Amino acid sequence: MFQLLKQIARTGIKTEAYPQPDDTLRVTMDRLQAAVLERFQGSLAIRHVDAGSCNGCELEINQLNCPYYNLEGLGIKFVASPRHADMLLVTGPVSRHMEVALRRTYDATPDPKLVVAIGDCGGCGGIFGENYASRGRVSNVIPVDVAVPGCPPTPVALMQGILTAISVQKR
Repeated sequence: MFQLLKQIARTGIKTEAYPQPDDTLRVTMDRLQAAVLERFQGSLAIRHVDAGSCNGCELEINQLNCPYYNLEGLGIKFVASPRHADMLLVTGPVSRHMEVALRRTYDATPDPKLVVAIGDCGGCGGIFGENYASRGRVSNVIPVDVAVPGCPPTPVALMQGILTAISVQKR
């Protein structure tokens, strides 16, 4: 035990360096906030639907709510009901069992609605493709406005995908 404590004292604290500030992220966040204020009167409600993913994309989506990215501070919040949502964020390839639920969620979302397919699985079916258990990409089941590539995509890519969906929306 004494040997271990001596080695810890000799080595010191070894951690990664803090990330440097990213000015491109700041510009994107300003643009995102301006777009939300302009198009949705300051508040964008997102309903997340997991259509059969491995939960890698969900981990990155959860990071959007942390203090570093602060999506809530931009006026963007996640809601529990599709009836309160302006946008659907769909992850994973659509499994056969989730096909009807995804269509019902899409139908329950009021117009004008936006759909963002997250990750390689949501955008193109990923490694699962189309088979007996999977319908493949999200656009095979419901119309998609924006597909964010990556496995999983970074939180910055997710914010850029949301910004792209807001900017291409026709009002």
